[in-house]
Amino acid sequence: MKAKTKPAKNGRADDIVIPDKLYFRIGEVAKLCSLPAYVLRFWETEFSQLSPKKSSKGQRLYRQRDVEHLVRIKKLLYEEGFTIAGARQHLKMESKPSKSQTALPFVVPSKTNGLKQVRAGLQEILGMLKQRR
Repeated sequence: MKAKTKPAKNGRADDIVIPDKLYFRIGEVAKLCSLPAYVLRFWETEFSQLSPKKSSKGQRLYRQRDVEHLVRIKKLLYEEGFTIAGARQHLKMESKPSKSQTALPFVVPSKTNGLKQVRAGLQEILGMLKQRR
């Protein structure tokens, strides 16, 4: 269980510890990430991964997953030097499962056996052609 709620003094994304809570208000998240609230609202429009719910009073309620996405976005933009478009593309690539090709389970016939089968097949075709003449 994470208990530290203060943001890191130098504001690095790696140093942010997210408390174990169900929901966070925008002020709490802004303080935690050392970012102004308007930046968080702007990022909501730019990144589809951010989707805070709104309370009956209209306050944004961020879930743990949303805060983790914000920390990741902050790291990409402020520490790794990505543009917003570049960070958006990078996050999309991270979320896609890797499509690595796996080897197909072909049975490798022995060379002599394969050649015999090809020869038998060709002889069968030759026999059919002779019958048509």
